[in-house]
Amino acid sequence: MAVLTILEFPDPRLRTRAVPVTEFDEALKTLVADMLETMYAANGVGLAATQVNVHRQVLVIDMSEERNQPLVLVNAKIVEKDGAQVYQEGCLSFPGLFADVTRALKVKVQAQDIDGRPFELEVEGPLAVAVQHELDHLAGKVFVDYLSPLKRSLLLKRLEKQRKQAAHA
Repeated sequence: MAVLTILEFPDPRLRTRAVPVTEFDEALKTLVADMLETMYAANGVGLAATQVNVHRQVLVIDMSEERNQPLVLVNAKIVEKDGAQVYQEGCLSFPGLFADVTRALKVKVQAQDIDGRPFELEVEGPLAVAVQHELDHLAGKVFVDYLSPLKRSLLLKRLEKQRKQAAHA
């Protein structure tokens, strides 16, 4: 296993649309293991393959306290949405930044597991937010796209300021 490099905004590769996985092989298992290790090392709760410059429809999430309940979704798509919730989101591609985003409260997802077996999953609350957030990455979308132009501008200025301070530290 290896810790992969996480792309940071505004890297244009974050806007790449991921393609479906067609081969459920050892390379996919290695990618998933590396993504989980990367996510845990960065103290994140979710990671899409796009964020590590692999443009395939793979995402991993683990919201457990013990960090031992990984959820792997391959070729996932949302088939039902219900309700709305505002949730403060962060993103490993936007280190240190958080913003309130409105998303569906509940989602039903159809996906495949790491061996290609199809399954359906209904989730709500923070896990539903994480699934929607990571699926957005696979579509080339980032959470600041949901913000008003003013809020987005303020957030991106804060990100730039943090990077300048880190560069001088």
